[in-house]
Amino acid sequence: MKTITVNASRSYPIYVGTELLANIGDYIPQVKSSYTIAIVSDSNVWPIYGNTVCASLKDRGYDFVHYVLPAGEESKNSEQYIRILNFLAENSITRGDLLIALGGGVVGDITGFAAATYLRGVPYIQVPTSLLAMVDSSVGGKTAIDLPAGKNLVGAFNQPAMVLCDISALNSLPEDIFTDGCAEVIKYGILYDAQLFSHLQTFGLQFDREYVITRCIELKRDVVMEDEFDTGARQMLNLGHTVGHSIEKCSNYSLSHGKAVAIGIAVIAKASASNGFCVSTIYDDIIGVLNRFTLPCSTSLSADLLAENALSDKKRFGGTINLVLPRKIGKCALHPIPVGELKSFFEAGL
Repeated sequence: MKTITVNASRSYPIYVGTELLANIGDYIPQVKSSYTIAIVSDSNVWPIYGNTVCASLKDRGYDFVHYVLPAGEESKNSEQYIRILNFLAENSITRGDLLIALGGGVVGDITGFAAATYLRGVPYIQVPTSLLAMVDSSVGGKTAIDLPAGKNLVGAFNQPAMVLCDISALNSLPEDIFTDGCAEVIKYGILYDAQLFSHLQTFGLQFDREYVITRCIELKRDVVMEDEFDTGARQMLNLGHTVGHSIEKCSNYSLSHGKAVAIGIAVIAKASASNGFCVSTIYDDIIGVLNRFTLPCSTSLSADLLAENALSDKKRFGGTINLVLPRKIGKCALHPIPVGELKSFFEAGL
């Protein structure tokens, strides 16, 4: 088992290993010794892991309640958020109790936001069950819900008390969902680590899971510790996300986050090469690894529509939007683009 420590406004451990879900009750005392636990999960994850988690908590003598929301991005909304808050209130959850987010990115985001705001703050643990959540959304304390105007527009920075990444849970993922998370894994290689990128090129979907997941978490840990509140270096983690979020919104979230980000990375890489920010071979390498993972690289949406939807992006500052552009594998740069030039920049990537 690997242990990674995040030293941010709240310091906490991240455990990467196997059979952590079956022994979750053994880790809870590291946070507090005795309280009620409120578990939030979704309709896909709870039938698989609910009994396992509850059995471990029961063995440790914990009282617990659970709330299950419908699986999917469409549940990350204000209505479900309020339902979770009411569930916590109805079950008399106090600031001395604990929340557990058991699931993928949607569950982690909405549970973390509920934990940040219910009673002005209740501790919570992230227990990600998808690859995407393990390497990205469960680490760093970004919590949020979506609005009709865009993704993640309401949220809070709220670091968890602990993260448990049970690699065994990935065995229950459909291949399509596992592949979806690989877009975020590839992102880390492009951003920071040519050796990681090379490993992905070589092994494809058969990559070393413990090595890759641990390395991605370490890279994100370093960025979060440098820029916890997303005012500078942490914006680099948005490679492909401005285009990706636009695509998600245009699809009414029928296209998954990972696939949308993969397309966003491809579009930005092509636009970067076309505008001289990187050589064309970098674009070829990026497209090659996306293809290796059977991830999509193109969209039929127009540059007009992508630019219009990007105007509500969180990375917009007044009249500019910060885009993350690849220079070479393992090195990218933030580049501010005036909103009036966004359409033409996107066109170069389509």
